[in-house]
Amino acid sequence: MLDLKFIRENAGAVRRAIEVKGTNLDLDELLNLDRELTHLKQRVEAMQAERNANAKLVPRATPEERPALIQKGKDLGEELKALEPALRAHEEQLRQLLLRVPNIPHESVPVGKDDSENVELRREGTPPTFDFTPLDQVELLEKQGWSDFERVARVSGSRSYLLKGEAALLEMAVLMFAMDFLSGRGLTPLSTTALIRPETLVASGHFPGDEDSVYRMADDELMLAGTAEVPINSLYAGEQLTQDALPLAFAGFSAAFRREAGSAGRDVRGLIRVHEFRKVEQYVICRADEQEAMRWFQTILENAEGLLSALELPYRVIQNCTGDMGAGKVLMYDIETWVPSEGVYRETHSCSYLGDWQARRTGVRYRNEEGKLVYAHTLNNTGIAAPRILVPLLENHQQADGTIRVPAALRPYLGGREVLGKPVR
Repeated sequence: MLDLKFIRENAGAVRRAIEVKGTNLDLDELLNLDRELTHLKQRVEAMQAERNANAKLVPRATPEERPALIQKGKDLGEELKALEPALRAHEEQLRQLLLRVPNIPHESVPVGKDDSENVELRREGTPPTFDFTPLDQVELLEKQGWSDFERVARVSGSRSYLLKGEAALLEMAVLMFAMDFLSGRGLTPLSTTALIRPETLVASGHFPGDEDSVYRMADDELMLAGTAEVPINSLYAGEQLTQDALPLAFAGFSAAFRREAGSAGRDVRGLIRVHEFRKVEQYVICRADEQEAMRWFQTILENAEGLLSALELPYRVIQNCTGDMGAGKVLMYDIETWVPSEGVYRETHSCSYLGDWQARRTGVRYRNEEGKLVYAHTLNNTGIAAPRILVPLLENHQQADGTIRVPAALRPYLGGREVLGKPVR
């Protein structure tokens, strides 16, 4: 959410952000409604002032004057009461429009309509070359007896997954490694819930706009989060923090759930796009200082890259264009990891800076050096999302006999194993 005063004074910049981000919003409608609401409030304030002035006249009025003054006070009260529904309706309508206003993208962000116009910044690591015909993720899992997609589909439907044996241990090892890695870099570990109230999705900026991707439990007025960003963002909602308490930097582990509505036919095979998964999310609340925030952006980006490097996986860093960065983002980079069976890089991490866009929704503020109450800034980035990360991990580290070489960083989490699986070819 942007400050309404900022929108009024920078309508051109906001209009441009709406255009380049492809946001479905009529800024003129918002500004006209804002003016109407201002006039309505002025009218209400004038009538309240008149009623108060009239009330002060009653005690001093003559017996002949008093009935008319009392009646005037009643009439003003009735008029004010009649205006209340219109006032509340205007306020709610304006609030709903304000929730759709996109953030202003950083000057470095390339303008583009969708992910086809994202810009590759660099590549790290070298994709492996095999002197045998490599298998894909599903073939590797099935040959080792590490999965049972058919049985779990009978339990949970399509896009569910079940890992067995060493693959289940590998998933847990990757998640534990990520938590230890990020904790070692100064982030506070959190094990948090995926159960959330609907208002937390408004606070994070996922609502309005992303309603179709969320699982709902209507009987309990709860939903299931698709990332730990959502609950962590609301942990301090409505609070006034001390400046000394900032920054707050977390590595949040949680289950995650996404309906993936509208993605029918895409990535349905194996572990790429499943409805339920586990994720370690980096989340930062810092001072309202762009330079400090940009340093944090680089820090959490480097953390994600450090994890991939430790897992010995080739990847590339992408700068997202305006049409692929989401309404609340000021700056966004994706990291895509090499998947040999497809011969492409697949997104595994997403790093975002949102300015005060989320903090305005949650009401997270602090007093700066001048004693002014200001909204904090927020950032987030994936640490590790499993099972998706297992796709490049299994495929890049497969050996000719169908076994999987374990990267050195993971061996302590797997009882010292250097290889997983048995020869299957």
